[in-house]
Amino acid sequence: MNPVSLDMQQMRTAADLASNTLRVLANTDRLLLMCQLSQGEKSVGELEELLDIRQPTLSQQLGVLRTEGLVNTRRDGKRIFYSVADQRVLQILATLYQLYCPAPGA
Repeated sequence: MNPVSLDMQQMRTAADLASNTLRVLANTDRLLLMCQLSQGEKSVGELEELLDIRQPTLSQQLGVLRTEGLVNTRRDGKRIFYSVADQRVLQILATLYQLYCPAPGA
């Protein structure tokens, strides 16, 4: 998308979308959750174990991600699985990973 070709209303709409996504990702727990989900679908129990986030906090943060449309849910029996819903977020996470998670020994 060429910024020169966008009119001001399109730019404002795009900026609102981007700033909302960045606002959601600005929480450490939510960012960690999205980083884990960028590696593939995970159950609530797997996320709790991987991130050592207590159940109330985990549920609250997953609820925010769900409300904001960043994750999908799938139920299998009693287990709920989460996955990334917005592929643009995967690009943001990949960029953050490159910038802030250097290779071992770097």
